[in-house]
Amino acid sequence: MSDGVAIPAWLLVLMASLAVWALYEHVVAPALRFLVMHPANQVIDELGERLRIGIRPFQRTKRQALIHSLLADRRVQAAAEKYARENKVTLPAALRRVERYAREIVPAFNAYLYFRIGYWIGRWIARSLYRVRIGYVDSEGIAKVGSDATVVFVMNHRSNMDYVLAAYLAADQAALSYAVGEWARIWPLSALVRAMGAYFVRRDSKDELYRRVLERYIAMATEAGVPQAVFPEGGLTRDGLIREPKLGVIDYMMRGFRIEGERDLVFVPLGINYDRVLEDRSLLRSIVPGAPAVGRSRALWSTLSFVARNLRLMLKSEWHRFGYACVNFGSPVSMRAYCGSRGLDFQRLSGEERRRATAALGEHLMRSVGQVVPVVPVPLMATVFVRNPERSLSALELKAEVEQLIERLDRSAAHVYVPRRDLDYALDVGLRMLLMRHLVEENEGIYVARDRELLLLRYYANSIAHLLE
Repeated sequence: MSDGVAIPAWLLVLMASLAVWALYEHVVAPALRFLVMHPANQVIDELGERLRIGIRPFQRTKRQALIHSLLADRRVQAAAEKYARENKVTLPAALRRVERYAREIVPAFNAYLYFRIGYWIGRWIARSLYRVRIGYVDSEGIAKVGSDATVVFVMNHRSNMDYVLAAYLAADQAALSYAVGEWARIWPLSALVRAMGAYFVRRDSKDELYRRVLERYIAMATEAGVPQAVFPEGGLTRDGLIREPKLGVIDYMMRGFRIEGERDLVFVPLGINYDRVLEDRSLLRSIVPGAPAVGRSRALWSTLSFVARNLRLMLKSEWHRFGYACVNFGSPVSMRAYCGSRGLDFQRLSGEERRRATAALGEHLMRSVGQVVPVVPVPLMATVFVRNPERSLSALELKAEVEQLIERLDRSAAHVYVPRRDLDYALDVGLRMLLMRHLVEENEGIYVARDRELLLLRYYANSIAHLLE
């Protein structure tokens, strides 16, 4: 009766594997889900009254459910069938491709990561590098936006810091969902970006099936009221000027908007400007004819050198923040009002007529964004030196030139940010930044632009050039 029972080794391994699987499925996985979701749910409950635009049910939906919704969407199904016919593959193979695209695009929003971790990291980074300021806000217009509307912040794109700055400054209004490029698809950054609610976009993709999946995701998010942020320029400005808009994402948003629907779609122009753009020299190098291409290793080395140089200055107590970073919030553009005043219904437009209407909308939005781009000290001073590249100027002459510029800017209804409401201080700040970066030389109180740095000075002057036209 006390004899042991011998079992084969393979059976023992199988039983142990089943036990481990059962332990994971019924104990570990539920515990992990609780640890991840419980803090997020607590944050959502806390933020319910504080946020002006609450977290939408769409954002709380499980990622897998959103992927299944995309797979089951009739337009995506039709696109998959067309792809299968044209490429002579089976429909299941086409649907597997759709699923791969959906998994690539769809975020996995986590409110705890967004508001408890991402917000504080973004706040620390922004305020450590810049003197962050909100310049102008159309408070009256923004107050009229309904809490159930789909709000989309439309921005100019000067730096990768734009993502951090806009999310930090809009955190009391909404949890923004961004479209981010392929640069963020590296692990573990991709997981963090998804958890922050961002969705990935392949810039200039010619794959029709991919574009249909992306279109349907953006349309679904827009229809569900998800607050979003979009850079119509499609990428960072290389020369400092506002670029022509690429309207794919805005067109997709309009496909999710119905004039008679339950939600209005409201675009809020947001203008950003900096006294120093961290990537300025790299961006300019990309447009200089004959300049050698910069590989990843060279870019990484430049970044590490930049960080090391600034850390050394910090240790010597000689480091200064990179000037001012300013954001302006312009007047909201309601699509119900916009379409109603022009007799438009984007749902009924197609072909060339739709393209013309979308182009006109894009032009209107970018004009609104351009109008609220802040005028901060360095671009103001850079404009003076670019206009007088060979002229030596005293401090008094610089002030006179700047005052003339401000008069012109005031006539064009531009928003000039004057730190501490002290013009002399603002000029000192801008001039100090240019001297520290060796863009301008000073000799016995006389200032002149360095010839070799005129391209960089023009880059900063270009950020406000449209306001002086």
